Amino acid sequence: MPGPLHGLKVVEIAAIGPAPFCGMLLADMGAEVVRVDRKGEKHRASSGDADVLQRGRRSIVLDLKRPSAVDIVLQLVERSDVLIEGFRPEVMERLGLGPDICLARQPKLVYGRMSGWGQSGPLAQAAGHDINYLALSGALHALGEADRPPTPPLNLVSDFGGGGMMLAFGLICAVWEAIRSGRGQVVDAAMSDGSALLMAMLYGYVAMDRWDPQCRGVNFLDGSAPFYGVYRCADGRFIAVGSIEPQFYAKLLAVCGLSADREFEAQWDAARWPRLKGKLGEVFLQRTRDEWVQAFAHEDACVSPVLDMREAPAHPHHIERQSFVNSDGLIQPAPAPRFLRTPAAIPAKPTPQGAQADEVLASLGLDAERIQTLRAEGVVA
Repeated sequence: MPGPLHGLKVVEIAAIGPAPFCGMLLADMGAEVVRVDRKGEKHRASSGDADVLQRGRRSIVLDLKRPSAVDIVLQLVERSDVLIEGFRPEVMERLGLGPDICLARQPKLVYGRMSGWGQSGPLAQAAGHDINYLALSGALHALGEADRPPTPPLNLVSDFGGGGMMLAFGLICAVWEAIRSGRGQVVDAAMSDGSALLMAMLYGYVAMDRWDPQCRGVNFLDGSAPFYGVYRCADGRFIAVGSIEPQFYAKLLAVCGLSADREFEAQWDAARWPRLKGKLGEVFLQRTRDEWVQAFAHEDACVSPVLDMREAPAHPHHIERQSFVNSDGLIQPAPAPRFLRTPAAIPAKPTPQGAQADEVLASLGLDAERIQTLRAEGVVA
């Protein structure tokens, strides 16, 4: 059964990081995505079919320095609802594929632009990576221990949460509006904007004086509270504790044998947190991680094992929900979220660059002779 985006046609100009993540999200949900790989770009050359971010699309490799290749992209645009690009401002304009040109060819087109700093502002042309956008959003400063430098949360926040996922949300919003108005538009998705937006709740806490924005390691969600953090176990592995609410906190203390310790009664006294965390740390060191998992197995205390990426797919909950799928030997996260009536299909392995070039060109009405000519001229690789 096709996914909820079945019938949506998307042109994705190949890039790295958040733009292909957005393309993957749309493809997972049933959109027909044609990825235009740029001739000479080698960022995927060594990834092969293990590059999960490229799953679910058809691919054509074009030399976008040639006018005839640009015309092929514009023909795809004429037949599409969405275009995704992930370059710095003005790059697509220099290629002859800017929004004005594309919207002239397809007035209902939603033109999605994924960039670090956005299409305007003093940093618009500056280079950057996830950590840079995270730094300016206020998020990075809040991550990590008080006496250590801030700790980057991989590249999950700016690249994928604040970037690719925010772009996908924006595209679907604009598609919905285009259905009613008959007019497309540009979606300017910046990783810096998205990183800031993900901090909305915490900026609210700052306004309510429930969060110290200048200090790290003193707030209840940053790992400093004894009831919200990660503890080392006897085998060197870790257990995650999120026992914020009083009923969960009580069960945490009961399983750890600390219910009689009167000092733990003052759960929200931050001055006691270092001592309480030290006591809990000593307790967790007395058993292995999996022994603690068994101890908490029948207690609703918000305590979980910290799994690595080999262990996570084998967890019984993930197995039951099929949160990970094995597609031709490649274990990867399954499409999310779930739809009861129009579920997403199990993703196949990513296809090689240019594997569907003939199919894509034929869909534009080009015959075999013309396709062969384009290959001989180096327009199609």
